[in-house]
Amino acid sequence: MFILTTISDLVQIAPEDFIKPSAEAIEDNINRKYSNKVSQAPLSSRFIHLDQVLQKIGLAICFYDLLETSDGFVGHDNTGTVNVNVVFRLVVFRPFKGEIICGKISSAWEDGMKVRLDFFDEIFVPMGMLPDGSYFDKKEQIWVWDNSGDKYYFDKNEWVRLRVQSERWHDLAPTEPSRQGNAVAASERKSPYSVIGSMAESWLGVVSWWEDAEE
Repeated sequence: MFILTTISDLVQIAPEDFIKPSAEAIEDNINRKYSNKVSQAPLSSRFIHLDQVLQKIGLAICFYDLLETSDGFVGHDNTGTVNVNVVFRLVVFRPFKGEIICGKISSAWEDGMKVRLDFFDEIFVPMGMLPDGSYFDKKEQIWVWDNSGDKYYFDKNEWVRLRVQSERWHDLAPTEPSRQGNAVAASERKSPYSVIGSMAESWLGVVSWWEDAEE
């Protein structure tokens, strides 16, 4: 689920950070730029920010270690900022194809359902990857698995187990907003990274189903 990836970048150290040891100042700057800000975010934005997705790599979680640093050099502006070329490793979230992961159902609609982890809310299980006999209950807005007359419910916030099938990437290049009357409406943004999962196997789906079966 988590991998280490090596990144080369230019780190800018502001004068107010000069009192710190150089390694600490560099690490703090890397974490501000790349790492998960969940612990600092308000409850309404508890998931990883969109700009923390490294295209074709995964979601940056946190700094791991520093491999190389260059000598610092002062920029040509008047801020006194010191620039340092660094090579470092990040812990990145990127589950592999076939991996089984657990999460909670966050929402459901006729095309499928979304599953969330504590830090990531872009896991999608399409309707075709649910157990045979599954149907969407429009009144209750949940999926139901009809297993030879026995009904099992994919209730919201239930823990589920799924198998990773694929991943989707979207390049979030800046787009010109569209105008609606006097209001400016930004174009709908797709998630830069999402995971597609399946529950169409035995022992996948709602975890409590199989616990009851074992008992």
